[in-house]
Amino acid sequence: MDKSGNSDTATVLAERSAVPLHVAVIMDGNGRWAKSRGLPRVAGHRKGVERVRDMVTACAEKGVKHLTLFAFSSENWRRPVQEVQLLKELFLSALDNEFRKLHKNNVRFRVIGDTERFGEKITTRIRQSETLTQKNTSLTLTIAANYGGRWDIAQACAELARRAVRGEVDPDTITEKSLEPFLSLAGVPEPDLFIRTGGEQRISNFLLWQLAYTEMYFTPVLWPDFDRAQFEQALVSYAGRQRRFGLTGDQIETARHA
Repeated sequence: MDKSGNSDTATVLAERSAVPLHVAVIMDGNGRWAKSRGLPRVAGHRKGVERVRDMVTACAEKGVKHLTLFAFSSENWRRPVQEVQLLKELFLSALDNEFRKLHKNNVRFRVIGDTERFGEKITTRIRQSETLTQKNTSLTLTIAANYGGRWDIAQACAELARRAVRGEVDPDTITEKSLEPFLSLAGVPEPDLFIRTGGEQRISNFLLWQLAYTEMYFTPVLWPDFDRAQFEQALVSYAGRQRRFGLTGDQIETARHA
């Protein structure tokens, strides 16, 4: 920190764009959307996939560089067997139908989570999609599938522990930064804006480590109805906030006008 009371962190914050670099979303409300229309739950999930397509386009147009979507949590396996099977089939269908479109539009596609449980057909398609799009630069679309924030932290700790046992890491030197390279979103900026649709106000074991300083936006709008106008409202809310990361508002303002 210099004599004026500013810090490198304050300077970085002052230079941040009003548009979030990284948006993370829990897409909640598909089932309720379908039920309110007398439709099977899977109809809501299909409509939700259409909304994902719109969201990717909107983020790319706004200059958002990373979009991370919570598609299937590790707890979702507890749902009725038929619904889980339909979700898996929908996931495979979306991969087949969308990944070439993503590639054509210079979008990088990634999946985080313990995907082996989905079976060989889905995991093979995931690898193919990731390989095809890995050099794309317009936007990175990350799908969290069979993912949980606690699982993410635990597997990162396990890898760090293995390296410590091999003598590659001194346990006494371990810090927060030591763990970050082994997390699922290693190398990706932490989310600036978190959006949850559907009215619930919790993060449901999603990106527990990465959301520590993220701005939260909760809306009662169900995911299939979360259109571009709704996204604009979320961006306006984000732009009106002051992110301090433990600093004071005066520090941020001083750095902004330095």
